[in-house]
Amino acid sequence: MKYNKTIILKNGKECCLRNGIESDGQAVFENFNLTHMQTDYLLSYPDENSSDVTQESRFLKEKSESENEIEIIAMVDNVVVGTAGIEAVGTKYKVRHRAEFGISVAKEFWGIGIGRALMDACIECARDAGYMQLELNVVTENVRAISMYERAGFTEYGRNPRGFNSRKAGFQEVIYMRLEL
Repeated sequence: MKYNKTIILKNGKECCLRNGIESDGQAVFENFNLTHMQTDYLLSYPDENSSDVTQESRFLKEKSESENEIEIIAMVDNVVVGTAGIEAVGTKYKVRHRAEFGISVAKEFWGIGIGRALMDACIECARDAGYMQLELNVVTENVRAISMYERAGFTEYGRNPRGFNSRKAGFQEVIYMRLEL
């Protein structure tokens, strides 16, 4: 699955959205650790990152060669500032119509359109791959993200009051959302 698009951000800068490829491993690894340090809304903390640069490079290579999964990177001034991707829920007949969506953007770049552009790119790729449903989890306190997802048509289908156990905030409620494609 391939993706490549350049957009103009709200601050007037160009942002290139494209497939992450093997040679992006170091930059994506560093972006992962940065974004997971900057917010308490993502699944893991930087010290829980079980990948290294080599594994990240291999992951990006696999995604760039996949027909139904993708990892998209957002580049501003040749720096990776965000990532998003879709991954199959499974290959069995009963679930192969579903994909999971995840996204992270460096805090310095919040609020200028990168998150929305990455989400839109993933929705487009999910449709192109033939998925019928795109799913995500979001922490209840992440109201900006929830608003963005709702504007794109995602709807809530459940909650887990103890979905995350934050080192900072204790238990966090997680909302399950889905988009019919």
